[in-house]
Amino acid sequence: MRATPMPDFIPQCNPAALVEELRSEIDAAIARVLQGGPYILGPEVEAFEAEWAKWSGVAHAVGCANGTDALELILRSLDRPVGSRVLAPSHTAVATIAAIVRSGHRPMLADVDPYTYGLDPASVARCLEAAKAEGDPVRALIAVHLYGHPVDLDALQELCNSYGIPLVEDGSQAHGTRWRGQRVGSFGVAAGFSLYPTKNLGALGDAGVITCLSSEHAARLKRLRQYGWEQPAISEEPGVNSRLDPLQAAILRVKLPLLEAHNRHRQAIAAVYREQLMGQATVKLPAGADERAEPVYHQFVVQLPEPQRDAVRARLAELGVGTLLHYPQAAHQMPAYRGQAWVELDPAGLPATEALLPRILSLPMGPHMSLDQAAQVAEMLVQAIEGTR
Repeated sequence: MRATPMPDFIPQCNPAALVEELRSEIDAAIARVLQGGPYILGPEVEAFEAEWAKWSGVAHAVGCANGTDALELILRSLDRPVGSRVLAPSHTAVATIAAIVRSGHRPMLADVDPYTYGLDPASVARCLEAAKAEGDPVRALIAVHLYGHPVDLDALQELCNSYGIPLVEDGSQAHGTRWRGQRVGSFGVAAGFSLYPTKNLGALGDAGVITCLSSEHAARLKRLRQYGWEQPAISEEPGVNSRLDPLQAAILRVKLPLLEAHNRHRQAIAAVYREQLMGQATVKLPAGADERAEPVYHQFVVQLPEPQRDAVRARLAELGVGTLLHYPQAAHQMPAYRGQAWVELDPAGLPATEALLPRILSLPMGPHMSLDQAAQVAEMLVQAIEGTR
């Protein structure tokens, strides 16, 4: 077997690289806020909200402190009875589940499709029917567009309509992902987006944004994000403190015009991976684009044989390739939620989720990479697999 020269280290993600590329523009944006203020909300946040709404193809956007808060605020705005069941995937960033609990509700966890990593409509249907039969129906559904691939929105919208429940989108890993040509975040009653530094559009700290369809809903969300205020210091209803920092808004405004190009670059990296790895029998590739779905590859997650995954990962690290596990445990396996009476699961269990976890591996992905580096990563993955058999 031919030895490949060890490359410079290729990190799994590298948000600092984009900061360096945009240093002068970011410095100017920060200076603009520092010199002019205000330092809480204000015109910088309003400008980002308008720009994100236009880019997303929705009527309204509401900035908040982070993606977890975005989902919590949406759930609060739906006025479901306290302690209601909210359906979500167990295979997701645990922030999705934390938002359900923080909003005063109970998670019911469904299985995922092992190819798209999104909610499995058959599992969702079982959960909805089981909850209804128990007289404790699901009151809302959170569809997570995990790793930048859209869920089957046709099937999930039909199920939500049939059971009379709102569809909430978690687009935290799917900035710009399209379903039937339409950007996600515009299908449900509202959508929450994390703008964490490693996201396709990332701040330089915590940040989040919500999209919604009506001015009334946007006004309610803005009230809830700041203590329930309509006017300063007078709470019309209980709210929280979850305001998008204007410094982060200014930084996001610098980066937003580049997001489309960065997503295309992620798609090009994914195409290199797919071309180089499609002949590898031991590598299961993630779902790609088709006539309905256009993913933006927040992550490129492959599946390897369970006994081999950790050894392959260690070998890649030796070769100078960073990888990550998204995620080592599903929510129902974590100590906070495992075995809790208030956490319900699909009556048929979560076999796809549990089979995925010891197999998944996130390869390097992002605008910090060149296509040549993507080809190197793919080549070294093949070497690592062959060397650990």
